[in-house]
Amino acid sequence: MRKKTGSDLDQKLKGKREEIDYLDQKLLTLLNQRLRIALKIGKMKKGMKKKIYDPKREKEVLERLTKKNKGSLKEKDLKKIFRVIMEVCRRSQR
Repeated sequence: MRKKTGSDLDQKLKGKREEIDYLDQKLLTLLNQRLRIALKIGKMKKGMKKKIYDPKREKEVLERLTKKNKGSLKEKDLKKIFRVIMEVCRRSQR
């Protein structure tokens, strides 16, 4: 069996970084799609004279995501990420 050289490892690292770059682009696209929908919801809420912040809804979202999380992402990290996403969407709705 051939021993891996620094060059082989550099290529593998480069490949993994390219995978991350690809996923980052997909995440960016999805985050922008989410924000566009949140902006529409914000307009609807304003028309209905409802508050932008709905703690019950946010709790439901976090609970649903926590239950569906089957990956390596820790619950506290998942919640932290989605709290930030929801905060950005809320701020944009104002």
